[in-house]
Amino acid sequence: MSGHSKWATIKRAKAANDAKRGKLFTKIGHEIMVAVRQGGPDPEVNFRLRMALEKAKRANMPKDNIERAIKRGAGETGEGADLIECIYEGYGPHGTAIMVQALTDNRNRTVSEVRHTFARYGGNLGAEGCVAWMFSRKGYIAINPRDEDPEEVALAAIDAGAEDVEISDDLVEVYTQVEDFKAVQEALEAASYEIVSAQLSWIPQSTMSLGEKETLQTMKLLEALEELDDVQEVYSNLDIQDEMIAKYEEAA
Repeated sequence: MSGHSKWATIKRAKAANDAKRGKLFTKIGHEIMVAVRQGGPDPEVNFRLRMALEKAKRANMPKDNIERAIKRGAGETGEGADLIECIYEGYGPHGTAIMVQALTDNRNRTVSEVRHTFARYGGNLGAEGCVAWMFSRKGYIAINPRDEDPEEVALAAIDAGAEDVEISDDLVEVYTQVEDFKAVQEALEAASYEIVSAQLSWIPQSTMSLGEKETLQTMKLLEALEELDDVQEVYSNLDIQDEMIAKYEEAA
């Protein structure tokens, strides 16, 4: 199930430490605003807001930015248009399934940008439902094991109610049912593990493997979609091995 999820986690961690963090802060700010509008400003009762605030903390987002986003979401500042959640579906240049999650104040602008990006990199935007059936809504938690035995981290996750766990040298990826996500995350936090990503995601039911050239070409499309201002998350069924991540970053 891994691949694109792991790559996205690695990129997000790096973005928190480089010139891309301004764009990352804007996207997290939008997420906070929508969470507040939907469930109120108290993270104790608004789990979506709590997840967004934790993401902001992991990205080292300034406190002022966070407070401003909460106030905008609560309507205290009188600024900021309503943001609409949208899901777009399409195909990569070699048939991979791709889902794009966006927050936008202008649907026409966003769909135009998404369609143009798909076409520019050899893919195509599809109709609603064309690939969603290939994905399942799951909880996704990525842990940096540090000095811990990854097998022990995995066992702790399973004991807490995780559905599946994948282990690599530098990451333990935990998958949960949606209804178990909060309890598993809280158990892993209580155990003081370093959580580097925790969110509800669209996880592919099976992955698609491509050759090196085709994989790298598809990764370019995925990154271009993620770079769009209105796009929050991109999910795909592309199987991205660690060596492909290394080669892509070397060429970047």
